[in-house]
Amino acid sequence: MEKIILDAMGGDNAPAATVQGAVEALKNDNGLYLILTGRKAEVEAELKKYTYDTSRLEIVDCPDVIGMNDIPTEAVKRKDSSLMAAYWMLKKQEDVCALVTAGSTGATIVGGQLILGRIPGVKRAALCPAIPNSRGGVTLLCDCGANAECKPVMLCQFAVLASAYAKVGFGIKDPKVGLLNNGTEEHKGDPLRRTTYGYLKEMKAINFAGNVEGRDIMLGDIDVAVTDGFSGNIALKSIEGCGKMILGVMKKELSATVRSKIGYLFAKKAIGKMRSQLDFDKVGGALLLGLKKTVIKSHGSSKPQTIAAAIANAAAIHRNGLVPAVEKTLKEVDLEHLITEE
Repeated sequence: MEKIILDAMGGDNAPAATVQGAVEALKNDNGLYLILTGRKAEVEAELKKYTYDTSRLEIVDCPDVIGMNDIPTEAVKRKDSSLMAAYWMLKKQEDVCALVTAGSTGATIVGGQLILGRIPGVKRAALCPAIPNSRGGVTLLCDCGANAECKPVMLCQFAVLASAYAKVGFGIKDPKVGLLNNGTEEHKGDPLRRTTYGYLKEMKAINFAGNVEGRDIMLGDIDVAVTDGFSGNIALKSIEGCGKMILGVMKKELSATVRSKIGYLFAKKAIGKMRSQLDFDKVGGALLLGLKKTVIKSHGSSKPQTIAAAIANAAAIHRNGLVPAVEKTLKEVDLEHLITEE
């Protein structure tokens, strides 16, 4: 049975959304055991609304909550907060395999690296969301916000980490890796991109497809898009905003007149499929790649189904052995020459 910790106070809609998501996750998977960290009275009040298997859920009382505006480096010192208590349990308890939170991104990243720790050899942990693509699958974007400034060796490790995730998490046998750039030609980009390109094309452990542009994240024939956290975060937010705009405009126009409403009835099935394909909540959040255990950071505005999906994804990642797969791949890739040359 997989023991997973849920930061019950993390997110804009906590603890209502997190608790409901936890209940849904328990119903969907009989092999889960959930530990909810947070203000016990508030969590229990929400749990009273639902019927669930009480033998597979426990609450750890944590009176403090880390806000979105708190300074991450200061927040990690507050061990009585729901997020930091979750991290310490994840670190110390061998049978706890994963953590899911919709709380502060900065505190999640800092806590992961300072408390839980990185896999030996990993320079920096990276946020890696799964973006829906036109092929009906996903493209992993790594990094999307954990590291605003990067060195070539870090981008090369992101390629290794995300490739392992694509194999273990999504069953992609030989994931194609693209370097996100402002053009597909080898000479394009700033010094970071040009130097990284040279290293990536020499790496035998990944299937490097060359430079890719922003549109290729959703429309191109790649499975992994590697970039620094600054560029990746802008790309991610742009994609999310575009998807919401498309769905919003469609909803508005299809309900504008009687004729459009009738047209909607004929196109309802196709529209439903498109909405499902553009659904960012299916995976539940971004995996914080490179840590010793599984940590998934969900969006701050996550709904119950998003939390449930994140918990399910965390369980699947652990069951499929992502961390051992990353450790194995890192041993096969010699990046020491990159480190010494920087």
